[in-house]
Amino acid sequence: MTATQPFGEDGLDDRVPFLARLERSDRAALLSLGKALEFPPRSPLVRQHEPSSHVLLILDGWTKVTAAASNGYEALLALRGPGDIVGESAALTGRPRSATVTALEPVRAVALEHERFKDFLGDFPQVSFRLLGLTADRTRAADHRRLEFASMSVRERFAALLLDLARTHGRRTDQGIELAIPLSKQELAGSVGASREMVQRLLKELRERRAVATGRRALVILQPDILRQIVGRR
Repeated sequence: MTATQPFGEDGLDDRVPFLARLERSDRAALLSLGKALEFPPRSPLVRQHEPSSHVLLILDGWTKVTAAASNGYEALLALRGPGDIVGESAALTGRPRSATVTALEPVRAVALEHERFKDFLGDFPQVSFRLLGLTADRTRAADHRRLEFASMSVRERFAALLLDLARTHGRRTDQGIELAIPLSKQELAGSVGASREMVQRLLKELRERRAVATGRRALVILQPDILRQIVGRR
């Protein structure tokens, strides 16, 4: 275990990014094979259904991972930030991109061609195991979240989402906890399997209870205890 790999009682947390799981020398060797790129806010890093030619290793900035259904409904699947890898599934399977990844703020990344990436994994099996571990951790976390959400109402799922975002992407202000990641109502709706209209109604209810305050692409949690009461957390 390296100093950059925080372990919990059950092993690595699913939020520990790929690059943080690697030994320093392996990380430097991998990054040296790629090309540095920059993406402005709201620009796509990769697009769903497009052919895949490279993986991306994010150095700075946060992105959202979304997938659109045939009826146009868009779901927010994940947030990926510094140290995360994007596009590895398409690289290993040869299939088109399964999701769109969009910059939420200025993003710096390193692009690595598929063949170089796969050759590197073959030459450095310890890195392959780290990638496999990341995939397993994310799958386990996603399964747990689906199980948890299946027993919740939309109202409870939305409150749980806000608490999770506050914990992972919140910054304390004089008002409360501001979500540092700008997400639209549609993106929030896609995270909990709801409509945009439902999220608007839930936010109105929470504002009336003074649990949250909202602005243009900004959301501040004023009283997290109210959200915990909705979810049933203590």
